[in-house]
Amino acid sequence: MRPNLSRACRPIHFIQTRSYAFQASGTPSFQVFNRRTKWLQKERAGANVEASRQADYLKDEMASRVSERLIDIKRNFPRALDLGANSCNIARALIGPNPDNDPENPSTNSLPPLASKISELVAADSSPALLYRDAETLPDNKDIGSGMTLTRHVLASEETLPFEAETFDLVLSSLSMHWINDLPGYLAQINNILKPDCPFIGAMLGGDTLFELRTSLQLAEQERKGGISPHVSPLADTRDVGGLLQRVGFKMLTVDVEDLIVDYPDTFALMQDLQAMGESNAILGREMGAISRDVLLANEAIYRALHGNEDGTIPATFRIIHMIGWKDSPDQAKPLPRGSGEISLKDYLEKK
Repeated sequence: MRPNLSRACRPIHFIQTRSYAFQASGTPSFQVFNRRTKWLQKERAGANVEASRQADYLKDEMASRVSERLIDIKRNFPRALDLGANSCNIARALIGPNPDNDPENPSTNSLPPLASKISELVAADSSPALLYRDAETLPDNKDIGSGMTLTRHVLASEETLPFEAETFDLVLSSLSMHWINDLPGYLAQINNILKPDCPFIGAMLGGDTLFELRTSLQLAEQERKGGISPHVSPLADTRDVGGLLQRVGFKMLTVDVEDLIVDYPDTFALMQDLQAMGESNAILGREMGAISRDVLLANEAIYRALHGNEDGTIPATFRIIHMIGWKDSPDQAKPLPRGSGEISLKDYLEKK
């Protein structure tokens, strides 16, 4: 499936599978990412407005997919939070056309935008340049469409949330949590700021994201320098995310994964877009400075040899982990105790 994206030279293919997670991972006792470096990368991306907007195709697409999950929740949300809002991609998705409307039959498109479910959306991010990049078209503290007011909040640190307990009726997050050092603590904070029986809906990069770039760069450095340096961030696995959500107290969990494959003309265009997204390498202990020309040229050749498409383009895989969790509440629906069933499903199906 190829969605209609604003940047036609970046076709995206979707491969969807579903996986449920039970195994929990240990709480990290060390820092993986340099938050100062990541903040600087996002600030530079936000300052380069034109390049940043052109590279928004991935975050815009994922913001739309996160927002679509509100369709199945039959309630309104007086106050919602968009954590790691980037350039307010979720706000743009919410005020767009309702995904359930049929674009080929406009006469039947009577459903309002999903923004009509939310009274106030608080967009929070640590980068002012990125957060306020589109303030002219998405003004602050004003109705931006369908009765939804957008309020921006600059975070001193994305690792520590400054909001009071039970503040929000909904928390959303799209493509920002993969840079969090203490993911268990972060999810616990999200659970804390939610009101009882209210949902958290998120999507983050995980698993084998950019495995093509990871393997080709490792081989190129091994060939040209006799060793390797980390250039692609370590990412959470689907099973880890489900276990962490369960551990911090979320109920009625849904965790699933999809692969987005984007075609690029070459590895240089891929890395240029990652930089424009603010998604460059920010691992602590990484090799400082630019990758050498010899390594980049070897990487280009190895990438094409191992992963190249027949039409001359190269694929880049972004693995997206989707998650939904609900804050516990005494009034929330709960499963019956194990063994309390009075009808055998096996006997019922055999009668059929």
